[in-house]
Amino acid sequence: MMRRRRPLMRTAMIGGGAYAMGKHRQAGQTEAANAEQDQDQRISQLEQQQAPPAAASGGDMVSQLKELSALKDAGALTDAEFEAAKQKLLAG
Repeated sequence: MMRRRRPLMRTAMIGGGAYAMGKHRQAGQTEAANAEQDQDQRISQLEQQQAPPAAASGGDMVSQLKELSALKDAGALTDAEFEAAKQKLLAG
């Protein structure tokens, strides 16, 4: 009777080990998929933060340049101050 039990015990041990390894592998794949999704979300958020809003700043910049020009024409700004303010506006 002992000879019969050993092959069954061996099979059960091998099957149990394979089951445990399969669960471990599945958990690792799930973690990797979640990490990849998190990374994609962080990248898209960073891209949105870095992209300047083109439509909003375009009209606003034009109006600010017109105001600077009007101040220069009125004599409130010198040529050097006007150029400095214009460069600051265009850079930022």
